[in-house]
Amino acid sequence: MKILPIVLLLSAAAILGILLGIQYLRRQRLPPVLIGLHLILGAGGLELLAVLLRGAPDGVVLSIGSAGRTAAGLLAAAMFTGLVAPLIGRGSRTTMNVALLAHVGVAVVGIGVLFAWVIGAA
Repeated sequence: MKILPIVLLLSAAAILGILLGIQYLRRQRLPPVLIGLHLILGAGGLELLAVLLRGAPDGVVLSIGSAGRTAAGLLAAAMFTGLVAPLIGRGSRTTMNVALLAHVGVAVVGIGVLFAWVIGAA
């Protein structure tokens, strides 16, 4: 399995997340379709990363190393915090801001570790 589809999916999710974050900060309505696309791109990239960690179906085994596992864990935590944020932040804008800040913080670190791992693997 190649690393490029993982990087492309997660990069697209990150770019869409930045655009959604800008709209959120401007207090504009977030289109549910874009939120769903952000979720699908992130979940797809995380799934491919999990397949790579487990072993690719084409029989190619890559040396993942600790950076790949760390990136996967951080991105899974980012997905969890992104899914939980609307549930815990429903009552208060301040609580929602803190929950989204946690989501963004974990995601930025996860993407950073992913890129560091990809650059080191190349």
